[in-house]
Amino acid sequence: MEDLTARQIDILKAVITEYSESGLPIGSEILEKKYKLGVSPATVRNEMVQLAKKGYLSKSYFSSGRIPSAKGFRFYINNLMEEKILPTTDEIAYKNSIWDDRKDAQKLLSHATKILAQKTNLLALVATDAGDLYYSGVGNLLAIDEFININTSRSLFDILDKLDYWGKIIERALGEENEIFYMLGEDGFSDPILEECGSIFGEFDTDNFKGIIGVVGPKRMYYESLTPQVKYFSDLIEKVIQDKKV
Repeated sequence: MEDLTARQIDILKAVITEYSESGLPIGSEILEKKYKLGVSPATVRNEMVQLAKKGYLSKSYFSSGRIPSAKGFRFYINNLMEEKILPTTDEIAYKNSIWDDRKDAQKLLSHATKILAQKTNLLALVATDAGDLYYSGVGNLLAIDEFININTSRSLFDILDKLDYWGKIIERALGEENEIFYMLGEDGFSDPILEECGSIFGEFDTDNFKGIIGVVGPKRMYYESLTPQVKYFSDLIEKVIQDKKV
């Protein structure tokens, strides 16, 4: 895959798994001991250097360990991630949560945002090309280590009410071939201060407007379980607003 060897892919996957759980820079010793990679810590360390040179890992300022870059996470999402199956109980819960609002699109979108924030414990956001913008779950982010950094939080919160910013994001999302749009770090948010942030958005298209719904959180969020939730909810919104059978 791309320019990585099989061993480098295994190591990158292990780094992302460990970093997603701990949020801490990863050293070669813990990878060798915990993930049974079959090579020595020295070999793992050398491969991590190569992954960093190729842009998949970056050096932490606070330790000798490495952390996945946006490029590393995107490779993982596109090539290695195994999406979890959304339980039927969750599908029913999502449907029931917005069903009573099906005749009022604005109310439905507002309510959907709150439900998604509650279900994911992240910040949920809906934006439409008609100028509607809803978000919920700001308090969820303040419980996550990455957002203790006041500069990161301030920069993210500053863009939440900028309709023109989200209008451009809608254009980017709708221009993608895939139904799910990921924003990862600086290359997604176009702001170096938001390097530790990530987001997952699904699109919906109705007769009166188009838009996106998704979550914003740390770049190390659990994409395997969050992606199917966003995918299902965005599809459900489109069907409910269009009054199709669901």
